[in-house]
Amino acid sequence: MGRQADLVIVGVSVGVAIGFLVAVCAFFSLKWYRKRSHLQHSSSTRSVTSLPIRMNGVGTSIDSSTSLSNTFSFQGPQQPPKSPQQSRWNGHNKDLFASTSGILKYSYKDVQKATQNFTTILGQGSFGPVYKATMPTSEVVAIKVLASDSKQGEREFQTEVSLLGRLHHRNLVNLVGYCVDKGQHMLIYEYMSNGSLENLLYKEGERVFTWEERLQVALDISHGIEYLHEGASPPVIHRDLKSANILLDNTMRAKV
Repeated sequence: MGRQADLVIVGVSVGVAIGFLVAVCAFFSLKWYRKRSHLQHSSSTRSVTSLPIRMNGVGTSIDSSTSLSNTFSFQGPQQPPKSPQQSRWNGHNKDLFASTSGILKYSYKDVQKATQNFTTILGQGSFGPVYKATMPTSEVVAIKVLASDSKQGEREFQTEVSLLGRLHHRNLVNLVGYCVDKGQHMLIYEYMSNGSLENLLYKEGERVFTWEERLQVALDISHGIEYLHEGASPPVIHRDLKSANILLDNTMRAKV
């Protein structure tokens, strides 16, 4: 009688254990199935468009959940509210106008004059030479002339300008204008008087960074990248983050 009772207890225990294992397997299988279904649904409903752009002359790409043709339309220029800076610039040249992104367009002649016939070269960027220029308002800017062998058409370039014009953060180098004229494509950025982080770190004779300055530069860079990845709409993926592409303003604040 005692042996029979023991067998019953063992049988019940084994049954409970097997049932528990089956329940656990079923739970994780259901969880995996739901996760897989959710991922498949997300990938089928979200059409991601990747567009390479140049931010501060550096290769980046934009991942957008919507079509670029729907996001940006160039059929008929819309005149956004003019900033005080735009109003001052418009007073100097009739050829200047605000595009759909609010970025000013300059003629080739404007840029040629501002760069003293392209003699004020600052250096060679990833996509072409960079010139220092003085605008009619005496504002100093940096003009990046994109390589002439680029296959990018005018519409694609205007789309790139519109995308760049939507990026605004204190740790990003601001795009203030552009030029598409005489077969040339140029991007005009605010001038960063202290140059690149690379020059200050590795060039002989340059000032030595204090620990506080190094920490501040690291924080500035992280804030700029965080904005691109998390705050920008659509998000921007920076593909070439290095000291040569980090610029410093007159107060030694870093911008990407």
